[in-house]
Amino acid sequence: MGRVRRYWSADEKRRICGETAVPGVSVAQVARRYSMNANLLFTWLRDPRFAPAPEGAVFLPVEVSPSPMADMAAAPSRASDRAGRVSVELSDGRRVVAEGRLDGEALGRMLRVWLS
Repeated sequence: MGRVRRYWSADEKRRICGETAVPGVSVAQVARRYSMNANLLFTWLRDPRFAPAPEGAVFLPVEVSPSPMADMAAAPSRASDRAGRVSVELSDGRRVVAEGRLDGEALGRMLRVWLS
């Protein structure tokens, strides 16, 4: 006899993933509660659409301003040759500035470590 494949709506996935954020509750416990494999729940938790927001997470205002270099008439270049600049200023006055060829993922990891 074959297994019956279940369908979980996006709202159900968010609710179930949210249960894993309760202190003292493990992913395995939540998976057993819903008769599902914990690996499926870990897959959902890696998806930003379903993962619960970290404790104390808030949205911050972002200001995007044109680069001073935008006024300069530059010769066409490949995207990989372009340098960039990112400046992040926090409400407490701390500032991070990264210049050059930027790897967005590496910059994000650095900021997460720095702000933790």
